[in-house]
Formats: sequence, C-alpha cells, structure tokens
Amino acid sequence: MKPKSKILIIAGSDSSGGAGIQADIKTVTALGSYAMTAITAVTSQNTTGIKSIKSITPLEISKQIEFTSKDIKPDAIKIGMLHSVKVINAVLKSLNKINVKKIILDPVMVAKGGAKLIDNNSIKILKSKLIKKVSLITPNIPEAEILTKKRISSVNDMIIAARILMGMGAKSVLIKGGHLKSKIMQDIFINKNEILTFKNKKIHTKNTHGTGCTLSSAIATYYSCGKTLKKSCEMAIKYVNHSIGTGPKYGRGNGPINHLSTININKKFK
Repeated sequence: MKPKSKILIIAGSDSSGGAGIQADIKTVTALGSYAMTAITAVTSQNTTGIKSIKSITPLEISKQIEFTSKDIKPDAIKIGMLHSVKVINAVLKSLNKINVKKIILDPVMVAKGGAKLIDNNSIKILKSKLIKKVSLITPNIPEAEILTKKRISSVNDMIIAARILMGMGAKSVLIKGGHLKSKIMQDIFINKNEILTFKNKKIHTKNTHGTGCTLSSAIATYYSCGKTLKKSCEMAIKYVNHSIGTGPKYGRGNGPINHLSTININKKFK
C-alpha cells in the first residue's frame, strides 16, 4: 500500500521505543501514513523510568521542522514534548512559516513514572500562545489539572476543565479519563458545538507506556486523511484500546502497547 497522508511529528525521543517519537512513527506507519520528525529532546529511559533528558537546541528543532516541510509538505502535525519557553517559541515561529492547518497537541508534562518533563514558564506560554494555534489538545487528567489549576475527580470535573481550556482559546479538547477510578473508561471531547463522551471498558494493566503519544498521533493520522476531528478521536481511541489489549508485556515496569495491532503481514513477506 502507498501512504495515505504525511504527518510531521514534533516530539521527544524515547530510547525504550514505547513512547515519544518512536511510538509516534510506529502509530502513523501502522495506520497507513508517512511519518516525518523534528526531535525536541533525547531521553535515556526504559519501562521503569527516565535516567536523563538531553535537550535539542531551539534552532535545530526549527531547522528540522522547516527544512523537512519545505520538501515534503505535511498534511497534519502532531506536537508532543516541548520542554522550554525557547523551544515553544521556536516551534510557534516555524509553524507560522510552514502554515499547516491540522495540528494536534499532546501537552506532555509528566512521565508515567512521575518525572516532570516541562517547567512552569513553559506551561504559561503553552497556555497563552500554543493552545490557540492547534486544532485539538489532548491532555490526560493530571495534565488537565496542571493547565486549568482545577482538581479533577469525576466526569463532570473533566467537562468543566475542558470548558476552561476552551476559554483559553482551544478550538477542541479531548480529556482522557484513564486516571479516574472506574470500570468504564470515559474520554471527553468538546468543541464549540458539542460535548461527547467516548465510553470503553477499562483494560487493567500496567503496560500503558506511550498511550498518550500514540493516541494523539493516531488522531493526527485519521484527521489528515479527511476524517472529522470527532471521528478521528473515536477511531484513535479504538486503535489505542486494541493496542493495549494485545500488548507484548515487555520490560519490568510500565511496558509498551502493541502498535502493530492493525497490521496483517502479506503472505509474500512471511
């Protein structure tokens, strides 16, 4: 098959392959599109946690975005880990130059093991500038709490938080409900016209490393192919749930999901 669309991923690298740019590339490829990258940071990590983070300079990040897009124009962009004010400003400047309309922002702030990945000044500029630039923001509950400064302990709290984000300038919001204690997984999608709840049975496993990265990349992929944002969220959630349910159980900590869950190998390659 030929790729259906082209996605530029702006995010950090995960040496263990379960999250970050590695998860993004796997997701975009597994869903039938072409992945390009602008790496914002290099992390040394495994399923038990992060050992170190090495930042890429803002200038080099901008070069990756602009030089890549000048040759191969992205149909959509997924943004993940942005760790400093200078990096966010550089990304904003480059986004204005390349002029791509479909942008999905996964506001990566805290690693699965609890390590903080972004500073307070960066959070402020993300809220004041970047959130207005994107088509959709996809925080989990801890990230939504940081952004809105509101405690979230129910679906109603998620809706209130999403409305606060809309008030900050977000065009659409998907708050992921995986951190709520319930048998049913509820993700809340809000835009200016509607509130929608995606309900799925919660899969009890510790192997959920990279689910946020994967979900936002899946949304970007479906959206780039002409699906509506709402439909893209619905299909991406199904892909992530199937990938969690078929996870390979690698590592001693929070293991990766199965990004290959959509792929059937043609006979001639077996």
